[in-house]
Amino acid sequence: MSEQQHPQTTGRPGRLYGVGLGPGDPSLMTVRAVEVITAADVVAYHSARHGRSIARSIAERHLRPGHIEERLVYPVTTETTDHPGGYRGAMEEFYEEAAARLAAHLDAGRTVAVLAEGDPLFYSSYMHMHKRLADRYPTEVVPGVTSVSAAAARLGEPLVEGEEVLTILPGTLPEEELAARLASTDSAVVMKLGRTFPAVRGALERAGRLDEARYVERATMSGERTGRLADVDPESVPYFSVAVLPSRVDAEPGAERGEVVVVGLGPAGPLWLTPEARGELAAAQDVVGYSTYVDRVPARPGQRRHASDNKVESERAEFALDLARQGRRVAVVSSGDPGVFAMATAVLEVASEGPYRDIPVRVVPGMTAAHAAAARAGAPLGHDYAVISLSDRLKPWEVIAERLRSAASADLVLALYNPGSRSRVWQVGKARELLLEFRSPDTPVVLGRDVGGPEESVRIVRLGELDPAEVDMRTILLVGSTQTRAVRRTAEGSPEEIVWTPRRYPEG
Repeated sequence: MSEQQHPQTTGRPGRLYGVGLGPGDPSLMTVRAVEVITAADVVAYHSARHGRSIARSIAERHLRPGHIEERLVYPVTTETTDHPGGYRGAMEEFYEEAAARLAAHLDAGRTVAVLAEGDPLFYSSYMHMHKRLADRYPTEVVPGVTSVSAAAARLGEPLVEGEEVLTILPGTLPEEELAARLASTDSAVVMKLGRTFPAVRGALERAGRLDEARYVERATMSGERTGRLADVDPESVPYFSVAVLPSRVDAEPGAERGEVVVVGLGPAGPLWLTPEARGELAAAQDVVGYSTYVDRVPARPGQRRHASDNKVESERAEFALDLARQGRRVAVVSSGDPGVFAMATAVLEVASEGPYRDIPVRVVPGMTAAHAAAARAGAPLGHDYAVISLSDRLKPWEVIAERLRSAASADLVLALYNPGSRSRVWQVGKARELLLEFRSPDTPVVLGRDVGGPEESVRIVRLGELDPAEVDMRTILLVGSTQTRAVRRTAEGSPEEIVWTPRRYPEG
């Protein structure tokens, strides 16, 4: 009908509705959605240039002859365009023009219902109208059942349970980004498949989760298809399909042989955990480690936890490898990076012995304590540096002293691990005396304690003032070279001292 047949009668602007239609089956529309569509003056919907609109087909039974229909036809979908602004420019121009068309109806006092498959604010084109019109006109959004919920329902498998985390991803992300996110989450749904399917499949495989992945096409609509994603022909995948990683709770363990994965937890807390490490912890059937580190791993239903004392590395490694021989997927956890004074060496040492040589062992890196403390203080490791443990539990002090002398005489920055404990109280003082033979008493020293944790403390002192009583096992020391600088700056009005080592070393 023409605009003249629908004159403005109230003098007030019309109301905008974003109407969620659900995943495709018209019977899954909400009562409110039907009410709004039936009462609206204008029904708008998006379509490709072929003119067919899935949204209109879902709502068709509720359209009446008196409705004004506004077909909002995309200028491009996946093809190229000669628009001067490229694809993005063409779409921005289209959304502006579409919003202007709807605004004309709203200014005339008409109610406008914009139809959206699924939910209007979930990967929907309605959002582009909402952002342009909702601040100018009274607006109501009518939620709808999303394709995510529909896909899980059609699979008949739980999507998330308990404390699990659901991640929803667009398949248009780069494959490496998809793989990292898929590796680190519990459950996931990847939207917008079609031409992105090969990359999504590759990401699932790289994340080690292809066997778990399910495929859902046109959920609740005619032509619906479900199954294992690994079995799907890429050439057959339409845009209206999703990849699903269902809940891991109660999932049947795979038939593959067991393995040990040595996982670095970083210095403290989940913010320091890599996506790869997070994924390995979620996938493990058993978690093995020093009790303090096991406690940092979120508990998961069905996952067994085996905590032990800090001084039984070899026994812990053997225990983990025995579990793997039984077909279990085992994560051995370690603070920081597992290959830096930590559990990777202990596991590989035992795994090199006869009974365990055929057990797969992988090492997943983590943020080191040295790098965490350095970042908090500035950039003291900006040039060559050496990493030395002051613990003489596994090597004589004479060896430690000789290495300190060699590194100090070579003018290397030093990262000193395991500086002290209740039973080792003299090593820091001895190290300070030795280093003062090669370094000025004014050399900056970073004391990083519990970096990233609740008791974090990062201080900068001078080597000549270093007090061994202020150093314990949870502290790492970063001792500057002759080139390391400590500079006091004023950031946001508060003075702070930063430490950095120049990348350029003076000649001669």
